[in-house]
Amino acid sequence: MKPNRRDGMKKIILTLFSLVAIQAFTFGQQEVKTNDGKTVLLHEDGTWLYADSIQLYSIKATSITKLELPKTNSKDKIITHTGYSFLYNETHEQANWVAYELTKEETNKLFERTNKFISDPKVKTGTASDKDYEGSGYDRGHLAPASDMGWSSTTMAESFFYSNMSPQTPSFNRGIWKKLEELVRTWAIENNTVYIVTGPVLTNDLQTIGPNKVSVPNYYYKVVLDYSEPNIKGIGFILPNIDSKIQLQYYAVSIDSVEKLTGINFFPLLQSEQEEFIEKTLCIKCWSWKNIKTTSEKNKNKTTKSVQCNGITKAGVRCKNKTLNFSGNCYHHEGQINSNTPKNNTE
Repeated sequence: MKPNRRDGMKKIILTLFSLVAIQAFTFGQQEVKTNDGKTVLLHEDGTWLYADSIQLYSIKATSITKLELPKTNSKDKIITHTGYSFLYNETHEQANWVAYELTKEETNKLFERTNKFISDPKVKTGTASDKDYEGSGYDRGHLAPASDMGWSSTTMAESFFYSNMSPQTPSFNRGIWKKLEELVRTWAIENNTVYIVTGPVLTNDLQTIGPNKVSVPNYYYKVVLDYSEPNIKGIGFILPNIDSKIQLQYYAVSIDSVEKLTGINFFPLLQSEQEEFIEKTLCIKCWSWKNIKTTSEKNKNKTTKSVQCNGITKAGVRCKNKTLNFSGNCYHHEGQINSNTPKNNTE
């Protein structure tokens, strides 16, 4: 039987509905080619946009202190460490958001991971602990990545506070989430400075782990602002807490979309017109999507053979730890020969 026009239209509507359903679940845009070869993006509200029609606009930057901080209520207490700030959620035992500025200079990792997870002394109500994650099957996923905090021994150590951790599936934490973190570091190198806010999507009735009942998010978000002329721009991501082999571009959304999902007002210190334009605009082609290789940078602070640490313990004896650092000191005793690198806010 030959299909009629009505059946054809029904099929088109069902196909479009399926695309919208997929979009609503993943919070990413669906890239589709039209019959004439043009690329269009299907956004989370079901609207279409010609990808090639999005233009770079020149916005004049102004000097703004703490540009990375989201808007907060007067009762909210922002906690600040050397390399990042955050707003803690006692109900879910993790941060609502973690915000920081990342400069090109700070992507040069001078100090290795400590892997020393400890409670955050600045969270007076207490944070999660080792017992919450033991046997849970979840990784202690960094919100502010350790590799973004390697520019001083203090920032590296603070990145392992439990206030900066959130339960992530191992395949997510070590897979697509790590790829996104690496990509953001590439953007910091290319654009000199980027402003980052990242965190879990916290909702009611989430699964919990451990005696402190740490919530396990279903989704994570990250928003990035490049506020360097001439091409100021912003972008957001929303990723499910599962393994994914899909390209990161698929999960890219406007910052406005992340705000609608989380209820968080990002970059409120921008001028109103700038904020409105930057946060509603999604320009995939305005960003690079290939990580810069930094193998030499990662290895420049290491020897090829581990040696005994030169540091002196509190008991007055030589430390027995092994280290690959050229300094000859393990992370416990870096401070004996190295002063903390000051954060450069001028680059």
